[in-house]
Amino acid sequence: MKAKERLLKVEDLKVHFFTYGGVVEALDGVSFDLFRSEVLGLVGESGCGKSVTALSIMRLVPRPGRIISGRIIFDGEDLLKKSEKEMYKIRGSRISLIFQDPTSSLNPLFTVGYQVAEPLVYHHRMGFKRAWDKAVQILAKTRIPDPPAKARSYPHELSGGMRQRSMIAMALACQPDLLIADEPTTNLDVTVERQILELVKDLQREFGTSVLWITHNLGVIAELCNRVVVMYAGNVVEIAEVEEIFSHPLHPYTQKLLKAIPSAQTVGGKLEEIPGTVPKLINPPSGCRFHPRCPAATDVCREEKPSMIEVRAGHFVACHLYSSGG
Repeated sequence: MKAKERLLKVEDLKVHFFTYGGVVEALDGVSFDLFRSEVLGLVGESGCGKSVTALSIMRLVPRPGRIISGRIIFDGEDLLKKSEKEMYKIRGSRISLIFQDPTSSLNPLFTVGYQVAEPLVYHHRMGFKRAWDKAVQILAKTRIPDPPAKARSYPHELSGGMRQRSMIAMALACQPDLLIADEPTTNLDVTVERQILELVKDLQREFGTSVLWITHNLGVIAELCNRVVVMYAGNVVEIAEVEEIFSHPLHPYTQKLLKAIPSAQTVGGKLEEIPGTVPKLINPPSGCRFHPRCPAATDVCREEKPSMIEVRAGHFVACHLYSSGG
C-alpha cells in the first residue's frame, strides 16, 4: 500500500491576541498533518480556534493577533519563514480560502466573472480574454445555471447559494494544492448546503485538491471528511479517521460532543449537554483546558497539560486517562 504523502504539517502553533483586556491565548500548541488528496475536518465549538488556525496557515492573522511560535510546513517549506511577497504568490494560487460569508468576501464593484478570472491573470499570467473564458468554464463546473450570464452578474444579483458557488470557483481557479473552507455552508439552507457539499466532493475528486474543512457540524464531517481533528479552547484534543471518531471516541470532550448530536434515538427525547461553559482564553484553565467541564477530571488534569499520544493505529488523543495505557 502506497504511503500517504504529507502536504501540510502544523506543528506546535501558538497564536496570541494582545488586547486591552489581556493576552488571549487563541492557539496553544496546535499540531496536525494533512495529506495530499485528503479531506481533513477541523471541528469544535465556536471560539475554539478553528478560524484562527485557517488564518494562520494563510498568514492572515489580523491585529492585535500574532503568531508566537510553531511551524507551518507546506510542501516541505515553512510558511512562517516566507516573506509577505512570497506569501502573496502562494495565496490564491497554491492555497485558497473559502470564507463563511461570500457577501462580505466578494467585491460588489466587480462582476463575478472578473473576480474568478483575476487570480488566473495574476498567478498564471493569462491574457484577460483567455482568463474570462476559463472563468466561465470553472463556473460551469460549480453547476451554476447559465454560466456566461452569471459571469457578467454582480454579487448582489445572485442568491446566497450562487454567491458561494462563485467563491468556490474563485478558490479553485488556479487548481490549488490546498483548499481551506471555513464553515462555507453555515448561512445556507439545508437543501443548498447539501448541493454545496456534493459539489465540493465532486470537485475535490476531479482536481485532487487537499481540503481542510472547518465546521462545528459533525454531520458535515461524517458526510465529507476522511479524518477529523477535534479542537477545544485552542488545543487539539483528538485526531482520527472519521469512522473511528464516531465509533470509538476517546476524549471526554469528543464523547460529549457526539452525544449532543440529534439522532433517531433522540427523537422526542432530550439531548445531552456539555456542562459548564467554554473558558475565556485571556486566563485559560491550567493543565487540560477541558478539566472544569470534564466528569473524569483528576488532580493531574488540573495541573499538567496532557501530551498527544497514539492510543490506536492512527488514533491520537490528548488526555491523561490514556497517558499510562488507560
